[in-house]
Amino acid sequence: MPSAFVLLNAELGSEDSIVRDLKNLEGIKQVFQVYGVYDIIAQVESDTMEKVKEIITWKLRKLSGVKSTLTMIVME
Repeated sequence: MPSAFVLLNAELGSEDSIVRDLKNLEGIKQVFQVYGVYDIIAQVESDTMEKVKEIITWKLRKLSGVKSTLTMIVME
């Protein structure tokens, strides 16, 4: 099944609300709040790669408080 890991940088103090919003999005399988260069890691999974890309582009990246993302598409 097509999937990707998305690393997110969040505006200071918005991490908890982003994690909560991510957990409510269709196609988000796991969410981790982490320490380091990035603040959050989300695993996106759907039945087609096109849907994975749509979730990342039109839903995940549009969440309030998301400053930037880095997407890593999983090789099949």
